[in-house]
Amino acid sequence: MRAALLLYLLVAATAGLAHAENNKVGEVSTAFKLIGPDHKVVVDAYDDPKVSGVTCYVSRARTGGLSGAVGLAEDKAEASIACRQVGPIAIANPLPQQEEVYSERQSILFKRLRVVRMVDAKRNTLVYLTYSDKLIDGSPTNAVTAVPVDRGTPIPLR
Repeated sequence: MRAALLLYLLVAATAGLAHAENNKVGEVSTAFKLIGPDHKVVVDAYDDPKVSGVTCYVSRARTGGLSGAVGLAEDKAEASIACRQVGPIAIANPLPQQEEVYSERQSILFKRLRVVRMVDAKRNTLVYLTYSDKLIDGSPTNAVTAVPVDRGTPIPLR
């Protein structure tokens, strides 16, 4: 029974990583580990699923070593974000004032990295916030970026 539970936890911990690997822009090693992968800072790209023409780049620490190799390590709660217009901005449907656009597990059970889109209607700007949360004690560490949208393309709100 314990083996089945451990296998389930390992699969759950790595399930969110497959999506992130498809969006990997690059990584740099920050500390050598004799056993397992090195500690790294990784940069991933995420296209906003409801706003074509906007991509967010998120950098964060990835813990290496043996525990990092098997998905048992807890990555630090720090992340940085930069969202940019990478093509013509098109918004097919009205957006909510605030919406989570991306979430990825950072530990087996309790911590997630989140990216939330907010609409600043007065300035016709999309604001993106990244933060990490925990089930018991959330992290105040966060980063914010904004993508101004041309006034000729008003952001439709729900």
